[in-house]
Amino acid sequence: MPVVVYGSWLGMLALHELGHVAHAVLSGGRVAGIVFPLVGFSQTIVHPNPRPLFVVWGGPVWGALLPVMACAVIRFTRVGVPQVLRFFAGFCLIANGTYVGAGWLTRAGDAGDMMDHGTPVPVMVVFGTACIAAGLYAWHRTRGVAGIA
Repeated sequence: MPVVVYGSWLGMLALHELGHVAHAVLSGGRVAGIVFPLVGFSQTIVHPNPRPLFVVWGGPVWGALLPVMACAVIRFTRVGVPQVLRFFAGFCLIANGTYVGAGWLTRAGDAGDMMDHGTPVPVMVVFGTACIAAGLYAWHRTRGVAGIA
């Protein structure tokens, strides 16, 4: 189980940063660097960043949606979604939802940037609540991933 959780953490960070990178490129920003520690939190540095609110939302939005989209594609192309992928999708939803939905309390990381650039706290709470609920639902439908019942 620790391997699955740690792998999910690293995968979630990678998808989250991919979302920031995609939004940076789409907005005409330049990715100056990506910090990706094996323990801790990742970060994408964008400079110049002409659309900081768009870029900051790219991380949690795509970090939550990409695994769900992978599950949907697999679900419609074969009989079932592998349980480990369903677990990973739930993990990504819960992690990104918690980061945004509760991050406003400490203005930590992306949540602080969202607030600094005008995102209302209720929007962050709704996003977080929806992601966490969807993640818990995905986990509820997960059976037997690396000993997780």
